[in-house]
Amino acid sequence: MSLLRTHRDFRLLWTGETINRFGSAISTVAIPLIALSELDASTFEVGLLTAAAWGPWLLIGLPVGAWIDRRLRRPLMVGSSLVSLLLLAAVPVAALAGLLTIQLLLAIALLTGAASVVFQTAYTTYLPTLLDPKDHAEGNAKLQGSASAAQIAGLGCGGLIVQFAGATNALFVDAATFALAACCLTAIRFRERRTATARQPGEIREGIRLVTQDVWLRTLTIFGATSNLALMGYQAIIVVFLVRTVGLTPGTVGVLVAAAASGGVVGAFVGRRLAKRFGTARALLMCELGLPTLALLIPLAQLSEALYVIGAFGVGVGVVGGNVVKSTFIQSYCPPDLLGRLTATTSFVNYGTIPLGAVLGGALASALGIEAALWITTAGVPLAGLVLLFSPIRGRRDLPNHRPADSSRTRMDRLAWS
Repeated sequence: MSLLRTHRDFRLLWTGETINRFGSAISTVAIPLIALSELDASTFEVGLLTAAAWGPWLLIGLPVGAWIDRRLRRPLMVGSSLVSLLLLAAVPVAALAGLLTIQLLLAIALLTGAASVVFQTAYTTYLPTLLDPKDHAEGNAKLQGSASAAQIAGLGCGGLIVQFAGATNALFVDAATFALAACCLTAIRFRERRTATARQPGEIREGIRLVTQDVWLRTLTIFGATSNLALMGYQAIIVVFLVRTVGLTPGTVGVLVAAAASGGVVGAFVGRRLAKRFGTARALLMCELGLPTLALLIPLAQLSEALYVIGAFGVGVGVVGGNVVKSTFIQSYCPPDLLGRLTATTSFVNYGTIPLGAVLGGALASALGIEAALWITTAGVPLAGLVLLFSPIRGRRDLPNHRPADSSRTRMDRLAWS
């Protein structure tokens, strides 16, 4: 039996994050449907909503990482959850008062995105302090798996809640999940040690240098950026495609998206097992290059809705399986005192392309039509894996499990991209 199941504080973190992901998945369905059904938004405006939610990574991602390295993480996560609760609850209140506009919805998406930047950066750096290094792989797999399962349930429930209670009322459910998550985090007994390190000039530059001068971190960061650009390109317009082109009801959309998202649960289950059997580097190539080719089935949903499910399912298996491998690698490879800056730098690049992808998806759909936009963006998903194929990862069985003491570039690093 896994010892983590008896780890009280990990169970609380695990429960809180799972509840949080469930609520966020409801909003993933509800917010585009609010824009479509109640505000008569265009496809481009729906894409802007997704861009606004992820845009704060470009605006504040880097300084937040350096700031969090000198702060206690848990209070920041609790505070971020409470801010998100208030912002999401404001949407149905504004709708009842007749004050809801696309501009207000964009502003709330931007502010909740900023709260998410703080939460996710603190959360990523908090987990390694809570668990022993030997438990990191299992902890990441459990968190990724339960997050995917919660997403499946949230997407399915989101569509049904929207259909029977209305899109704006669905956000009350998401707000409630943030309250429950904050309660779980507050109940954790583990107390972090406050760092005594004062702010030093150049902290942000140090995080950037750490990524740019390390071949492994640089490769994964470039891959993450290109992959997220393509992923969000199609995800930003998929609800519009399923509703307006395929002609599905909100409830059906929720069920289909939930079925497709179940690939994430499978990915969390197989990611660690593939790494053990074939090596972490080979498992990463399998997950991020092989499985995502199924994304090309997504634009064929008009022929059969099952093709969308199969395509998105394969993408989910690959993305989540790869995330398990990458998360464990980074937590063991990076020194703990630099993890916040590393997380902020990689997230700035990786998540920074998400709003660009959302805008790109909406712009392509407006200019070329939604079907052409889907073909272009889904083709980019497997193509992003070429970044990993044409890197030193291709020639290895395993990724390194620690960073060399000498932080200067090695000969392989210097030649890797020549």
